[in-house]
Amino acid sequence: MKILIIGSGGREHAIAWTIKHTSPAAVELFCAPGNAGISEVARLVPISISDHEGLAQFVSQSAIDLTFVGPEVPLAAGIVDLFESKGLGIVGPTSAAARLEASKVFAKDFMARNGVPTAAYAVAETPSAALDLLRSGKFGSSESSVVIKADGLAAGKGVVVANSRDEAEKAITDLMVGHQVGAEAASRIVLEETLTGPEASILLFSDGKDYALMPAARDHKRIGEGDTGPNTGGMGSITDNSIIDDATLQTVVRTMIEPTLLGAQREGFPFKGVLFLGLMLTPEGPKLLEYNVRFGDPETQAILVRLKTDLVSILQGIQNTELGRVRIEWEEGSSACVVAANRGYPGKHDHGEIIEGLDEFDRSKVQIFHAGTAMSDEGKVLATGGRVLGVTAAAPELPDALKRCYEALKIVHWPGVQFRKDIGQARLASGNNG
Repeated sequence: MKILIIGSGGREHAIAWTIKHTSPAAVELFCAPGNAGISEVARLVPISISDHEGLAQFVSQSAIDLTFVGPEVPLAAGIVDLFESKGLGIVGPTSAAARLEASKVFAKDFMARNGVPTAAYAVAETPSAALDLLRSGKFGSSESSVVIKADGLAAGKGVVVANSRDEAEKAITDLMVGHQVGAEAASRIVLEETLTGPEASILLFSDGKDYALMPAARDHKRIGEGDTGPNTGGMGSITDNSIIDDATLQTVVRTMIEPTLLGAQREGFPFKGVLFLGLMLTPEGPKLLEYNVRFGDPETQAILVRLKTDLVSILQGIQNTELGRVRIEWEEGSSACVVAANRGYPGKHDHGEIIEGLDEFDRSKVQIFHAGTAMSDEGKVLATGGRVLGVTAAAPELPDALKRCYEALKIVHWPGVQFRKDIGQARLASGNNG
């Protein structure tokens, strides 16, 4: 069987590694465009994720049986629609379904239509309208915090939690006038009330009819320890049974997951693929912050190291609308992923230093998933991206998984490496639902 994975990050490396380690069948893996780490488990295809026709041509000519899309951008741009129109096997949501992530305005209105609990919000289409909303009192006084979100895709950097009106006005200006994340992404913005409580990430497989939950995860978005500094694509993640208790999870299923999947069916875009719900566990109960229409990064790394079932059988179940026939099993316990990034990230960062120690860590205890890496002409692995590696481990208890990650980071390093030293510590300090 031939499978193509589209993408080049740590998420795609984790997907490729999981297929290789869970599938009993002979699978020939390809990845477009991939990275240095992915080249160990898949054949790299030098085609951009934005070249949908080129990818379709490769799939057709190479007799690829199934394509799986990692990132959100090609999904929003309609790669699934194109492949399906050509009769090519692909797993992922259509562009209509991908609007749940591609447009914050669409997503919030969808939540409202389908009774999904979320933060109070308002939409502004011009900077002046946004400033008027801000000053209207709807989002509290000049000292109140408010969340400002760009409507479109912004690589995880289009959300600002402003702690005062001055900060909010600056965020609106930066997004809508300064085009900090691009003119199109912030042509509209969403203003939201600020919610409080721990966050949780609930991911699920869906074939448009049936769904299956993955272990609950928690991301660490800010660059600095103690959740300080600017947002990033994610500096680490954990999975652990105490992230969300059974009763709360059942509330999430009843009030969020099932209304979302039924609403998508009713509105004409049954959801097929991986759906990600970013929640906040507020004192009033769980509320939905956002949808993602694909695996999260770095949640994927922490989640998939616990998968026991053949991932290919799950993807085929989604493709053939037979997910309900697949028994999906997970390793008990916990897992962690600590992201090693280049100095300067999430701003202008270092580029091109040699990564040492990649042959020296204990692969029986730790997996290292490559994100921003490339191979030099001399065969050395270089740290080229903002986020570079996802150091990942599973263990019966979370402290053990974290210890394995941090022990590996004493071995795997480069001069400009930075990583958070407190991944998972807030959960350990506060216990259940902390």
